This record gives sequence, C-alpha cells and structure tokens, in this order.
Amino acid sequence: MGMRMEFAFGSKNSSIHFVTEFILLGFSNQGEMQSFFFCSILILYLLTLLGNGTIVCAVRWDQRLHTPMYIFLGNFAFLEIWYVSSTIPNMLVNILSENKTISFSACFLQFYFFFSLGTTECFFLSAMAYDRYLAICRPLHYPSIMTRKFCVILICICWVSGFLCYPVPIVLISQLPFCGPNIIDHFVCDPGPLFALSCVPAPSTELLCYTFNSMIIFGPFFCILGSYTLVLRAVFRVPSGAGRTKAFSTCGSHLVVVSLFYGTLMVMYVSPTSGNPAGMQKIVTLIYSALTPLLNPLIYTLRNKEMKNALKKLLKLTTIQN
Repeated sequence: MGMRMEFAFGSKNSSIHFVTEFILLGFSNQGEMQSFFFCSILILYLLTLLGNGTIVCAVRWDQRLHTPMYIFLGNFAFLEIWYVSSTIPNMLVNILSENKTISFSACFLQFYFFFSLGTTECFFLSAMAYDRYLAICRPLHYPSIMTRKFCVILICICWVSGFLCYPVPIVLISQLPFCGPNIIDHFVCDPGPLFALSCVPAPSTELLCYTFNSMIIFGPFFCILGSYTLVLRAVFRVPSGAGRTKAFSTCGSHLVVVSLFYGTLMVMYVSPTSGNPAGMQKIVTLIYSALTPLLNPLIYTLRNKEMKNALKKLLKLTTIQN
C-alpha cells in the first residue's frame, strides 16, 4: 500500500509535490474540550474491550454456550474488539499530538482494516440472522443443518470475505494524485475526505466506491430483512403467548444491534458523504465505530438469561482465583 503509481502530467507539472502524509484534524477544532474528548473516548474504549472480552471468555469457558448461536456471538464480540482498535488508539494519540500527521501508507492501512472489519461485521450480522431463522422457522431441522462444522464454515466465510472485499477500492483510491492540501477534517481515513483531496476529479472511481459500499451494506441487510420477515411470520403463528415471547427474546437483541449499526452506516456510506458536514460525519462515524461496539455486549447480556448466568459464573471463578 506504500507504493504509489507515478502520474505523468507533462513537463510543466514535473515539479508537483505528491502528498506523503496526511493531517487528521480529528476534534482539534474543539481545543478547550480536548481533555474531555480524550478521557471520554479512552473510557469508552476500555469499557468496550472489557465488555466484549468478557463475552469472548464466557463463550470460550462455559460449555453450555458451545452452541452455534453463542459461537457466532463470541466471534462477533472478538470482531468488535479489533474493530474499535483499528481507529480508537490512533484517535487518542491524535488528540494528544500537536502535528496530528499520519503517513500515506498508515492512512490506507487504517482504511483497509477499518472497512474490512466493518464489512465482516455486516456479514456476521447476516449469518446470525440466518441462524435465528433456522432456529425458529426450522426447529426440527436446525440441529442437522447448523452443525458445528457448518457453523465454523460460515464464520470463516464471514472473516475471509470481509477482508477480500476492499483491496480493489482502496488501491484505486490510493492511486489518485494527492498533490495539494493534505488536511483531512476527520479522525479516520475515510473515502469522502480523500476524494475531496484528490488533485484530479475521479467521478468513475467515486461512483464505483459508492456503488460497492451500497452493495456491501444492502446485500447483507436484505438477507437480514428477509430472515426476520420469515421469523416474524412464524412467530405470529405460534399459538401461545409464552412461545412468542421466547422467540422475540432470542431475536430482539440481534435486531437492536442491526438497527444501531445499519442506521448510522447508511447515513454515511449509501449517499456520497461530500454532502454531509464534516461535524456530522465525525459524529455518525463515532457512533457506529465506537459507541455501537460498546452497547453490543450490554444489549446481548441484558436480554439473554443464559449469557447472564455464564457471566456470573465467570465472575465467581475470577473472584475465587484472586
């Protein structure tokens, strides 16, 4: 990613200086609030690591949670740890730093991991919705379909597909000529601000990237929507109120997470971000990249009796060992 294509503009432009680093402004326009931002984001990051790390440990150590639903959840929590770690540590350093620079290679490396992990999250949410569809709509066939082997295959597909989606768009954007201003009014290397810094308009690349983003977002989203449409239809056919309540409780947490994640994601990447103010871009990005991963473990544990029991057991074991 560090190698760049040379652009020949003729002898008149032979002295053009190409950008070798960018300046991530972050929240620097709120000078008097720097300490507040740093402490708030640091606490949010540590709580996210703690919450998702606890879920990973609970799923790993409690034999009762070695079922497809919780294996998916454990992997999802593990994913969230890396997702927040792709941006938050650099954001914290950026807040304390005065020059706020990031090298060209580091910028696109962050771009790659941030978007690849976000894409993997979309795929995981879709796979988890499919798991709930099988559990509720095909309960008799569920054990024979969602075997441990099939569950592992789906998990591997989510991870591998997520990291194979973005190399082409990132390479295309990285080959644009950045020879003018290098200031990104954001706290992450995002395609919208990067397109704005290109010396030459690239409408075809921009259209390709927004189309690609839309496909990645809407593809899994429609799979989730289709799964839960069938789930709701099956739930309303259940004669007992207790049965409907149990079915809703197993799906409610996942639906809340999907709503939080996709709601903010669509605001940012379905429509070109150039039309959104920089301040709005930062807030929306902060919600889906930092706040949502913090809320996910709370949503899943507060609404799940088995997970709460597993966390209590884990807490007791930790207390005894100490």
